[in-house]
Amino acid sequence: MDFRKLDRAAVLETVRLLGLAGAHDWDRPTPCAGWTLRDLVAHMAGQHHGFAAAATGGGADLAVWHPTDLGADPQTAYGVAADAVLDAFARPGLLHTEFDLPEISTSRRFPASIAISFHLLDYVVHGWDVAKTLGVPLELDQEVVETASAIALRVPDDERRLHPDALFQPALPARSGAPALDLVLTSLGRSPEWSVQAAR
Repeated sequence: MDFRKLDRAAVLETVRLLGLAGAHDWDRPTPCAGWTLRDLVAHMAGQHHGFAAAATGGGADLAVWHPTDLGADPQTAYGVAADAVLDAFARPGLLHTEFDLPEISTSRRFPASIAISFHLLDYVVHGWDVAKTLGVPLELDQEVVETASAIALRVPDDERRLHPDALFQPALPARSGAPALDLVLTSLGRSPEWSVQAAR
């Protein structure tokens, strides 16, 4: 499946959301424990640069995945990173390539469609992280959210999630009839009820 259109929508929503952030917002706590909004966005931008490098054959170097120095203008730095990954994903023939994703595995490569599905899931979740941090709604089409939910439910919930550097936390129980976005969050260990006020 070609996830690029849905991934683009998720990434552009994070750009829109971060355009709402004021100077006082960058030190707010986020759903990512111990991270301020600036920390989260440095991670998000770094991941964009990492996936962009992976799309062009340079993903094996862990250095390209490091958090980005956002400098004095974090919104512009993030926008540059978002443009980089969207441009890399739009390359002709990309879906016939494989990606190195060393933060997931150093012993295998991933088909482009699978790698882009990982990126899509990340940016639906991080879009929610940003929206909750800023106290504004996340605006994504249902197709984006439902696709991310299907991907999230396939992520193994095993002992690897117990490691300090795990990509996701152990899954949380989901309430009966929960919407697709809540299923994305709980399956990856996030509480849909998280709030800035409770985190302070």
